[in-house]
Amino acid sequence: MKVLVMKPQELHKLELLLPQDKIAKVIKKLGRQISEDYEDKDPILIGVLKGCVVFMADLVRSISVPIEMEFISASSYANGRTPEEKVDMSGGPEISIKGRHVLIVEGVVDSGRTVQTIIGQLRQKEPASIEIVTLLDKSKCRLVDIDIKYRGFDVGDDFVIGYGLDEAQKYRNLPFIGKVANE
Repeated sequence: MKVLVMKPQELHKLELLLPQDKIAKVIKKLGRQISEDYEDKDPILIGVLKGCVVFMADLVRSISVPIEMEFISASSYANGRTPEEKVDMSGGPEISIKGRHVLIVEGVVDSGRTVQTIIGQLRQKEPASIEIVTLLDKSKCRLVDIDIKYRGFDVGDDFVIGYGLDEAQKYRNLPFIGKVANE
């Protein structure tokens, strides 16, 4: 199924990759797994802005144990489709994570550099544990060795948008995930 999405001065072809109902089902499963694993552990979820927002909003409503939420801004994309070596990072948890169980929430993990940088920063604050939760894993694009404990879908190396993920800050509001067709 092809869906057409308007962009200023051009028309993009977008192939439906993951429909809304399939995403919702996987998020509920992830929420159950996290709830079981973190019962009585007082976890803190740290969302990586901006791509995590839609996913994290749905994920936290699927988690049945008490949690705290924080956000950090980090990206290896400079308005393009290919991750760069440099990771731009700002902000961080405003509350202490020392001795806490931390879950880093990402919309998509590709090269792994962004998550690796965040983990390095957070380890300095002495948390009890750090795990990664991502809706999408682009394992074929991995350039650094990272362990993802909770993953929704492996999506290969296609450029994807929707459900919080963008192209030049647009299309985050799409209720599904689409693959941008080669032009």
